[in-house]
Amino acid sequence: MPYDRPRRDRGQVALEYLGFIPVLVLVALAGVQVGLIAYAGQQAGTAARAGARSASLQESAQDGCARAVSDWLSVSCGESYGGDEVTVTATVEIPSLVPGWDFGPARKTATMPLDHTDEEPGQP
Repeated sequence: MPYDRPRRDRGQVALEYLGFIPVLVLVALAGVQVGLIAYAGQQAGTAARAGARSASLQESAQDGCARAVSDWLSVSCGESYGGDEVTVTATVEIPSLVPGWDFGPARKTATMPLDHTDEEPGQP
């Protein structure tokens, strides 16, 4: 019989697969982390625009920023006025899936003209 040799390699593929699982998990976590980075950047842009709009209406920029982002993200906004416009910078902390992976925050800035509500309608 051609297959009379001992079967010492039984289960070898299973062991190789088990050794490769950590690599697969790391690649999957890295993919999800890249998605979180992109999402945090998008949310920072949304928060900056919403905060700038709120500040242009003489409302709280921080409240506008906080209402614009997902509840599970941490956001802070800073505003500065110059002439007839307001600039708001939103900072969103990028969540990390793996301890030790720190990507810092995502920052976006938006500028909007101030809304002069004390003028008569039709007046420039």
